[in-house]
Amino acid sequence: MTFSIDLHSPNDGSLIDTVPVATAEEVESAVRFAHERQPRWARVDADERGEALRRAARALRDEAASLAERNEAETGRPRGEALDGVLAGAATLEQYAELGPVHRGRSLRGAFSATDLMVPEPRGVVVVLTPWNDPVAVACGLIGAALVAGNTVIHKPSERCPRTGALLGNIIAGTHPDGVLQHLDGDSTVGATLAADPDVDVIAHVGSTATGRSIAESAARTGAKTLLENGGNDPLVVDGDVDPQWAAEQAAAGAFANCGQICTAVERIYVHRRISEPFLDALASEATRRDLPPLVDVTHRDQVHEQVAEAVRLGARLRAGGTVPSGAGAHYPATVLTGCEPQMRVLAEETFGPVAPVRVIEGFDQGLAEAARDRYGLAATVLTASMEHAQRAWRALPVGTVKINAVFGGAPGGAAEPRGDSGHGFGFGPELLDELSTTKVVHIGHPGS
Repeated sequence: MTFSIDLHSPNDGSLIDTVPVATAEEVESAVRFAHERQPRWARVDADERGEALRRAARALRDEAASLAERNEAETGRPRGEALDGVLAGAATLEQYAELGPVHRGRSLRGAFSATDLMVPEPRGVVVVLTPWNDPVAVACGLIGAALVAGNTVIHKPSERCPRTGALLGNIIAGTHPDGVLQHLDGDSTVGATLAADPDVDVIAHVGSTATGRSIAESAARTGAKTLLENGGNDPLVVDGDVDPQWAAEQAAAGAFANCGQICTAVERIYVHRRISEPFLDALASEATRRDLPPLVDVTHRDQVHEQVAEAVRLGARLRAGGTVPSGAGAHYPATVLTGCEPQMRVLAEETFGPVAPVRVIEGFDQGLAEAARDRYGLAATVLTASMEHAQRAWRALPVGTVKINAVFGGAPGGAAEPRGDSGHGFGFGPELLDELSTTKVVHIGHPGS
C-alpha cells in the first residue's frame, strides 16, 4: 500500500514535495460525510447554489497566479498556458452558476384535473476523478455542474498534480458549506476505493481507458452512474486540395500543443500523396523550430519514446526529433515520423506526446476509411477545400467531435459524447447538468377523483 506520493520536477527531476495518501478510513469517512450533507445541500435554493459558484470563480481568479505556478511546477505545463487553464476553469464555474438555476424539467399533458411534472433532482454523492494535463479547467466543469445541481462532491485529482488539486479544492470548498466539496489525495488505489463504495451515486472520470474500464466494472456492482472521458487516438485527414504549409501548421498545433498531452491532440495523420512531400517538409520544419517544455515525468517520456523507437524498428523514418535529450528532466523533442503503417503502435494506440506519425494515402476515401477504423471515438479533424468531402467526413467518422479545417476551436457550450474506448456520457455544456441529475415524474390529482 502507498502511504505517500513523491513529486519530482519534470524540468530537472528534483524532489519538490511529498504528499500523504488518503487512508481507507479517510475515504470511507469522506463518503459518509458527503452522503450525510447532500440532502441539506439539495434543499438550498438553486440561485444560492449558483451564487456560491460565482464566489468560487472570483476566488479562483484571485488565486490564478498561485494555481498556475503549482501546475507548472508539478506537470511542466508552461505558466502562461497553465494560467489560461485556470481562467477557463473560472469561466466554467460562472457558466454553471448561470445554467444551474434555469435547469428545468417538463410539464406533461395529463388529465384536465391533474398536474403532471417531470422534475430534475440531484443524484447524490458524486466522485470526480480528474487528470493532470488540464487539472483546473476539467475539474471546474465537473465539480461546478455537480454542485449547482445539488450534489455533494468528493474530488481526487491525479497523483501527478496533487498540490494543484488541493489548492483548487480549498478555493471552491471555501465558498460552500462544510462537506459539500471534499478533497482527497491519492493514487489509483484511492480512486478504486471511492469507485467501489456503495454510497457513491456518480463517478465522473477523465483519464486513461484502462482506469475507465476498472471504474465501469466497480459501478456495475454498486449501481453508480458513470461519466467517462478516456483515451483518444484522434486522426487528422489532410485532403489533396489544401495548402500544404497551412495544413502542416494545423497538424503541428494539434500534435505538439502542450507537448501532445491533450485529450483531443492529433495522434495520427493521413495526408494525400498529391501534397505529401511539401506537407512533410513543412511539418518537419514546424517541429524543428519548436522548443517544448518537458513532459509530465520521465516515466511518461520513456513510454512515448518507446512507441517512436518501435515504429523506427518496424520501418518508419524520422523526419524530426525522436531522440531522448541528455541531462535530467522529462524533455522530448517534437517528432515527425513518416512511412507509418496501421499495425504500428504510434498509429494504433494513443501516444500522448509530441509525436506526429504520418501515413501517406492515395486518396481521400482511403484516408477517411483508415481514420474511422479505430477502437477510440473521441474526436477527429479533416482539412479539405471540398464541401462534399467535408459533409461525408463528419457523417462517416464515428467520434464525438468532428472538426473541419481547424484542429482546435468550436462554439462555447458544445457537448459531445465520446464513443468506443473513449468513454460515454456528456462532459460539458448544459447536457452535463442532465447527466448529474435524475428525473422524477410527479402526478398530482384531486382527492377522491
